[in-house]
Amino acid sequence: MEDKYTTITKTIGEGFYSEKRSKFLAFAHHVESQAQIREILSIYRKKYYDARHVCYAYVLGADKADYKMNDDREPSSTAGKPIYGQIVSNDLTDILIVVIRYYGGVNLGTGGLIVAYRTAAADALSHCVIEEKYIKEKITFTFPYVMMNGVMKVVKTMEPQIISQEFDNTCTITLSIRRSKAEELKNKLNSLSFE
Repeated sequence: MEDKYTTITKTIGEGFYSEKRSKFLAFAHHVESQAQIREILSIYRKKYYDARHVCYAYVLGADKADYKMNDDREPSSTAGKPIYGQIVSNDLTDILIVVIRYYGGVNLGTGGLIVAYRTAAADALSHCVIEEKYIKEKITFTFPYVMMNGVMKVVKTMEPQIISQEFDNTCTITLSIRRSKAEELKNKLNSLSFE
């Protein structure tokens, strides 16, 4: 079961490309929600209010099912699609790449635009730190206090992250572990007996 995905760290990657006096400023952000994306886009639209185009593409979620490309009035598929192509070819998710274009007075044609947006996005990605993350699963286990030693041995061997724990006559522990090891952790906890 695949439980890994790649994304970029929270440091913003910046890129630049220039062609026939048109300037393309690119910014790659780690994002985790639509709201965050809207906020970042709003900041860029305000900051670069005098730019001709603010184009972008994003991919969200470990399954990469939530994605969007936007050409912002550039000819269809000449901006958002090449930006998105860079995200896909680097196998990334939870990422937004924004490319801002200052028009230089000379039309670049569709081929020229595709190259410009792709190159600017690639330059931004080259200034990012790419990291591997795991899809985690939460497991809550309730047990009598007398089983504490057994539960803690399993926790020590499998090394899940402890999210919360309550110890009383009846104890509850919530753990987080990468998806591929979740079943094994559940089985080990469920097979514990009173010690």
